[in-house]
Amino acid sequence: MYFPRISPLQPPDYTGHLQLFLQYLTVQRRLAHLTVTAYGADLEFFFRFLSQEIPSVQEHIGKEHVRRFFLYCQQQRIGARSNARRLASIKAYFQFLHTQGIIAANPMADLQAPKTGISLPKALTLAEVETLLHPPTPPSPLALRNHAMLHLLYATGMRVSELVNLPMNSCNLHSCHIRILGKGNKERIVPFSSSAALIIKDYLEKARPMIWSGRPSPMLFLTNRGAAMTRHRFWQIIGEMAFNAGISKTISPHMLRHSFATHLLSGGADLRSVQMMLGHTDISTTQIYTHIDTDRLKAAHQRFHPRG
Repeated sequence: MYFPRISPLQPPDYTGHLQLFLQYLTVQRRLAHLTVTAYGADLEFFFRFLSQEIPSVQEHIGKEHVRRFFLYCQQQRIGARSNARRLASIKAYFQFLHTQGIIAANPMADLQAPKTGISLPKALTLAEVETLLHPPTPPSPLALRNHAMLHLLYATGMRVSELVNLPMNSCNLHSCHIRILGKGNKERIVPFSSSAALIIKDYLEKARPMIWSGRPSPMLFLTNRGAAMTRHRFWQIIGEMAFNAGISKTISPHMLRHSFATHLLSGGADLRSVQMMLGHTDISTTQIYTHIDTDRLKAAHQRFHPRG
């Protein structure tokens, strides 16, 4: 992918190559679809702000424009982590424009990302998990499907995007393991309990044929249209299930993933095994879960400290 270098006297076309940039991220960088979508949304938001707030930006964009953009983001109470991601998107796009010869210099080269601090993941207690995973009443086909999805999510710690896109042939109920195609098309195998296998088997026998009239579909969890569920719809479902279970806190699918990791480490699992099951490339990403088991640390301190 190559663009001829333009004259420095010609105003740069900052927005006209956005789709080519997203294509570059998909084809050459091989980033996940959701990641590429996030890049596109961040950049469209940035350029929409510039077109509305700074009409003169048609000639040149500089650091001052970016500072004004992030001042606006702060005024809108957008968090530091979201702003850091937006800055990464902006810097990557301008680096692409510079590398391809579309702009003579990269004005964003030395911009520093804001410090985001450590955001500790929120996990459910064991009692909350037990409440959430209680068998549905009445056991309608859709309720059995949702119940099975929730069990598998907690049993494997997979991402919600991985859960809703699971093919039938990825789940082995005999050996109780699931093959997951994660970020960067990296495959991992994660075991699950025999109790989770029974719940999935119950869904496959009693609910799935009724949801989609027994017609063939490659997906494990189906909607009544025979298609995979969207991430957004499963977010809604898990919120409804938590509300019906009497859980007051806001629960997201990712909270089940956090709970999976936290409870494994609390039970004595080693960090490397949890890293492999979560599909983390860097073990430092998994290590954050070692910071949140404060109850166990307090109990150990009270038990063994001489002045406890």
